[in-house]
Amino acid sequence: MAQQNTPAPAAAKPQPPVPPAEFHEGAIEKMSAADLIAILKSSSSSEFQKSKACVRLGELGAKEAVPVLASFLSSEHLNVYARYGLEPIADPAVDDALRAALLKLKGNLLIGVINSINKRRDAKAGPALIRLMSDSDADVVRAAIAALGSIGGDENVKALKAALTKTNGLTRLAVADAVLVSAERYLQNGKRTEALDLYAYLGSPEIPKSVRLAAMNSIIREETSVNRPR
Repeated sequence: MAQQNTPAPAAAKPQPPVPPAEFHEGAIEKMSAADLIAILKSSSSSEFQKSKACVRLGELGAKEAVPVLASFLSSEHLNVYARYGLEPIADPAVDDALRAALLKLKGNLLIGVINSINKRRDAKAGPALIRLMSDSDADVVRAAIAALGSIGGDENVKALKAALTKTNGLTRLAVADAVLVSAERYLQNGKRTEALDLYAYLGSPEIPKSVRLAAMNSIIREETSVNRPR
């Protein structure tokens, strides 16, 4: 009688690794603002816990968290998470904190703060951003230029137009892009005449071609729009 071969038992599926307790974020998602702030203030909290607490405080819009979040803007590891926490909070204290950080930071930390100011369009940051257009770090300069364009306004536009005569290469292109964005901001604010004047200015031969063509298209769009003033 032939001997039957017994199939080998199937190998057990490997179980996914279980992260340590400090990497469990479920509890953090349910915490109050006060408890999240306590995490940020505690020296025993892990970097992971602090990063999650920062983001969650932003989701809650916790105004009372602004000072402690701002204290992490100078942190190499938590700057990004602190900014994520600050950006959604509807309180002028956030803008005050971001403007104060412009005077203290350098490099990527400074660029991050400038980008947060860009998102919040803090008009009071204009003078500081204009000064940063003379920074020795080209990436800082371009971040400041982009923020000025996004914020818009007469003084910022004046500074950007002046910079067009003093810059070249990628920085000059960044300035021209920022002026174009400023024109769009004028339109959004109901200042059609100012916007059209800027578009016409950007149609000059010395303006980088990509921006010049975009400005010309914007003029055509506005002049052919059914909603244009009659």
